[in-house]
Amino acid sequence: MAPTHHSINYVELTVTDLAAAKAFYQGAFGWAFNDYGPSYAGIRGEGNTEVGGLFEASEARPVGGPFVLLFSEDLDATAAAITSAGGQVVQGPYEFPGGRRLHFTDPSGNELGAWTEL
Repeated sequence: MAPTHHSINYVELTVTDLAAAKAFYQGAFGWAFNDYGPSYAGIRGEGNTEVGGLFEASEARPVGGPFVLLFSEDLDATAAAITSAGGQVVQGPYEFPGGRRLHFTDPSGNELGAWTEL
């Protein structure tokens, strides 16, 4: 499938430990990766297309950038998977118009969210 003009195409997360980040995202969400050397891994989506990447650096990006949200069919199970894989739920789950949502941090301190429909 060809990219759509002006659509979001790729999300890159800066992580402080690439191996730990890959283990977390694989364990919590089942993500798979394309390795591109010691400091970068592409995130594989459906059909093995890349939808993002993990870039290793000495520190994560500062707070205040765009907020990445993942969709979940079972938010409580997602919260348990996040914790089990070494992340931390830092807010929620809570209800908002249209569903429920939570915020979590990965082992590098990146904050993301997950949401589900009511």
